[in-house]
Amino acid sequence: MKLTLKVWRQRDAIDKGRLATYDVEAHEDMSFLEMLDVLNEELITSGEDPVAFDHDCREGICGTCSMVIDGQPHGPQRATTTCQLHMRHYNDGDTIVIEPFRSGAFPVIKDLIVDRGAFDKVIQAGGYISANTGSAPEANANAVQKEHADRAFAAANCIGCGACVAACPNGSASLFLGAKLTHLGELPQGQPERYQRVVEMVQTHEDAGFGGCTNTGACATACPKEIPLDVISQLNRDYLAATVGGKKKG
Repeated sequence: MKLTLKVWRQRDAIDKGRLATYDVEAHEDMSFLEMLDVLNEELITSGEDPVAFDHDCREGICGTCSMVIDGQPHGPQRATTTCQLHMRHYNDGDTIVIEPFRSGAFPVIKDLIVDRGAFDKVIQAGGYISANTGSAPEANANAVQKEHADRAFAAANCIGCGACVAACPNGSASLFLGAKLTHLGELPQGQPERYQRVVEMVQTHEDAGFGGCTNTGACATACPKEIPLDVISQLNRDYLAATVGGKKKG
């Protein structure tokens, strides 16, 4: 199939950037990133600078292949990362617009690559638990009710790709933040720092420049791992308990 690509090209963080148009021929069995590989091979052969984009595992678990395709983070397919999107979902002659994530907290480094280091700062603020050193504890020492375990596992599916931020009109990372807090907050191991954690992570979220949540739900719709929207409710409940309820140091 023959496609027309309108790709965001930006030399560095200072450059204003622009959309560049390219024609590429792709096979329907290619993934979206393999199609971009074909484009880059053609650009290199012709002596042009290849399109810079992030990728790693190409199996939908690393979260690095973050880009906005035709106005949608990761493209038109629900519950799909960019690397899992295949060209069979497009038609011969289609025009595809490819841009980086747009958020003040995710500045563009080059072309389709953004700096998502703000997520790392949020995790560093509280995404850990206290654990005694020594031999591994007995697996059944801390009983976890199934509903809590299921909810923790669902929240742990978050791969930190940033699609929620790119989709949110406010540039909020509340779905990401809620997923991390719910993951640890549902388990016994996460209780010692539970309320200190939420205060510190929320503060870091604000300091990083992420916006506030107004419950549009766009984040959950764009999430490739279908993190449930109610993790934001968990975030809000824990934050209120820590600040208004006086549990910050409890």
